[in-house]
Amino acid sequence: MTSHVLVLQTGSTLRELAARRGDFAEWFMRCGGLPRHEVEVVRVDQGEMLPSAQRFAAVLVTGSASMVTERADWSERCAAWLAAAVRNNTVPVLGVCYGHQLLAHGLGGGVDWNPRGRQIGTRVLTTTPGAADDPLFARIEGRFRAQTTHQQSVVTLPAGAQVLAMSPLDPHQALRFGARAWGLQFHPEFSAGIMAGYIGGRRERLAAEGIDPLALLRECGPAPQARRLLRRFVELARTARL
Repeated sequence: MTSHVLVLQTGSTLRELAARRGDFAEWFMRCGGLPRHEVEVVRVDQGEMLPSAQRFAAVLVTGSASMVTERADWSERCAAWLAAAVRNNTVPVLGVCYGHQLLAHGLGGGVDWNPRGRQIGTRVLTTTPGAADDPLFARIEGRFRAQTTHQQSVVTLPAGAQVLAMSPLDPHQALRFGARAWGLQFHPEFSAGIMAGYIGGRRERLAAEGIDPLALLRECGPAPQARRLLRRFVELARTARL
């Protein structure tokens, strides 16, 4: 079985963050413990062709500044590709933020602007009882910290989806979509420094929305349990335990 991992990159980070820390695919590789030569990155947002899912041990889907509700052609093609991979149980899949929403959309769920508003910063999430029996979440108990930044959310679950984690602003922070597919609305690939960079980069917009960026920066800090989820997913997929 191949050990290669496919990263579907659906956008890019803030320009100032990219200059200092690289882009989304690099964050996924660092956090997931993936050597560059074992990863194929496909820029789906730039129209690159989607390969056969059967070639890979796992698929990771990044976040994006785009919105699923824009229904861009590249996004819709990616959603259909992901839905087929999940329904056919072809390969383990983990979608993050935009990737999480794209999975839900492709599988028949609903994505829209979060009626509770923007969520950003290091936040405390809570697991559901079902997380205890989940191969990805079994080592996380109760409450854990995670890095968050999103305005849209999964507002309607696709058929058969299971909620694994929630927060006061988003009841669908982590979902399991099938035997080997998960979506995380939060960002396991973010370090505390990256989270601080997003807060700083959005400070004027946040202030205009009545959100105090300085308070967010004071609360910003490590989220080790959330961060370990990405590496655990990769390890489980590559050792055929998913």
